[in-house]
This record gives sequence, structure tokens and C-alpha cells, in this order.
Amino acid sequence: MLSSVAGREEELHWLALKLIPGLGTRIACKLIAKFRTPMAVFRASPTELEGAGVSGAVSQSIASGCTFDDAAAQQQRLVDTGTVTISISDPRYPQLLREIYDPPVLLFARGRVELLESTALGVVGTRRPTPYGLAVAERLSADLARAGLTIVSGMARGIDTAAHKGAISAEGDTVAVLGCGVDVVYPSENRKLAAELAKKHLLLSEFPMGATAFPQNFPIRNRIISGMCHGVLVVEGAQYSGSAITAKLAMDQGREVFAVPGNITSKASWGPNLLIKQGAKLVQDWNDVVVDLPPETRRLLIERGKEKLLHESGSATSEGGQASLLTSPNAEFSRKLLEIIKVDTPIHMDDLLERVSGCSPSEMIASLFELEMLGLVKQLPGKNFVKVW
Repeated sequence: MLSSVAGREEELHWLALKLIPGLGTRIACKLIAKFRTPMAVFRASPTELEGAGVSGAVSQSIASGCTFDDAAAQQQRLVDTGTVTISISDPRYPQLLREIYDPPVLLFARGRVELLESTALGVVGTRRPTPYGLAVAERLSADLARAGLTIVSGMARGIDTAAHKGAISAEGDTVAVLGCGVDVVYPSENRKLAAELAKKHLLLSEFPMGATAFPQNFPIRNRIISGMCHGVLVVEGAQYSGSAITAKLAMDQGREVFAVPGNITSKASWGPNLLIKQGAKLVQDWNDVVVDLPPETRRLLIERGKEKLLHESGSATSEGGQASLLTSPNAEFSRKLLEIIKVDTPIHMDDLLERVSGCSPSEMIASLFELEMLGLVKQLPGKNFVKVW
């Protein structure tokens, strides 16, 4: 009980610090780095606070404790909605997000908090997509979710909504990063989607409970989408759109940037087409994303995919038993590939295509990735493959 009371007291101080008017993210992080805890920040003298870079007016606000009443009201709203706070000092705080230039000092999370520790990919795009853009966003998000990635987007109308729905349709995981409080539904037509995300996935925001979705909030929240992900996929968007801002943030944060090419006569394609010209990876299917992720991320996906398939199908040790785990529509091709690929002799994908009759390049890629997810095949440089058992 004592630890619970202490935990609520600490949360109250985090909330009070978050609500200090005029206290920016960078200065808040500096204060935590210097004083370690929000309680220590509130105990510090004005001189100590100003020495840490806080202005006189903000230091007076901290010293007065003027935000504690609002913090108590926020704490009650957390309880009422099943929301938890994740401070930058919390082990559950996403490690990648912690490393960006201006990480949020406090996150509000509603749903499965464990998704903050998953391997994530951002999928963003225009609020006014073409039918092509909607179809591509939903299909790619579903395929990437099946591959083990958590799809992160902003729950805006258009591409964001399609990305979330694609991940859900594949029974994968998805996170919505909001430009308002996690208890506020914006846009209103996504009320049903927001309820499903809060129940089975995750709603995330750095804005306090009840915060309105002001236009200036969305560029701010975009740095979280890119910051917590290994990469960002842009489906459609104008040259100076919000998705272009997210892509620029991703580049600045050292993340991979992917883009789906589009019709050169469509304004919705200007953003991703320009990104491709500037060096973003052109994406035609989910494998174009997965193969370009960092090696450690790929290994993690393979291990998780293998564990999932073993859990679903039961463990097996013999060659026949492992082959029985292949349950995708391309299972027949996968089994043929296992017979052809050798342990000590790499074989190129073009040679595999010639030897497996009736298998298209896309089916070949899907089959090889399934084998890699199972830990049965390893890809070498130059699209060469060897068996690993």
C-alpha cells in the first residue's frame, strides 16, 4: 500500500511538472537530467532552477506549485479512463524515442502498454487519399503486421486510418499517436476505431487528458511517430504535407525512410515521389521494407516469427516436422525451396525461380521470408540463400 501511495505521489509530481505553463520539452528534460526526479525539481530553489536554464517566470510557477490542483484532476481522469503515464525515467519508455533531440518528458498511454517495447514502423500519408493510396496503405500495413512489425500512425482520416485497419485485419499490433488527449476522439468518425485501439492495441499522446486537437499539435506529435519507430513509410502526401514533415523528422532522427511511388500527375504522389528522388527506399511490397531494416531488427523479427509459428503449430525437431510448420498459401513452394537450398552452397534467387516451376517472383520472396522467419534459411549478400540447419 505504501508503494502504491508513493507511486501516486510521484505521478502527481510528473503531471504537475508537465502542466507548468511555459516549460518546454527540452528544458523539462534538462531539469530531470539535473535533479533526477520531479519531486526534487519542485524542491529546488529559484536560483537552482534558473541555473538549469529555466526563465524567472517559469521558476516562479514551479516554486508556487500552481499546477498541483490541475494535476490531481488529471490523475482522476487517468483512473476513470484506464490510462497510465509513462515518464522518461520509466523502463517502459520507448528506448528509440528517448534518444531523439526533444523526447516528451511524459507520455499518456491507454491500452496495451507493452507495445511500447515492440519493433515498430510508422505508416503515414495524406488525409485525402486516392483509392489507390487507401488500398496500398491497408495492404502494406497488413503484410508488415503479419511480419511482426507494430504499425504506428496518427489515427487521422485517410492513410492513417487505413494503416490501423490494415494491421487490425491481419490480427497484428498497432499504435495510434494522437495530437490530443487519449480520452479525446479526433476525428469523430473514428470513435469505433479509437475504442478498439484502446481495448486491444494502444492510444498514445504527450498531450494531457482532455487536450483539444489543435492544428499546431500535429507536427509536434509527428516526431513521436518517427522517433519511436525504426523507419517511416510514406504512402501518399503533398510536397509540404504532414507526412513530408514526418519523413523529414525521421531523416533527422537517423531512421529509415520508405515511400510508395505514385502517379506523377497526382498531387497526392508528389511527396513520396520526391522522397524517392532524395534517397528514400522505393516500396512495392512489404519485403522492400523488411530487407532494409537494421540487421538486429531483422533478426528480432525472425526470432519472434519463429516463436509465434512454433507456438501455433507445436514444436518440431525433424526436417519433416519443421516443414509441417509452413502453413501459408505459399507453403508448397516453401517446401520445394527447402529441398533445393543447401547448407553449404549459396544459391541465387534467380536460380531458385528457374528450378521451382509455377512460382512468381512475389511468391518466391514471400516463401523465402517465411523460411527465414522460421529460422530455416538465411539470406546472404546479393540475394543468395543457404539453409541454416
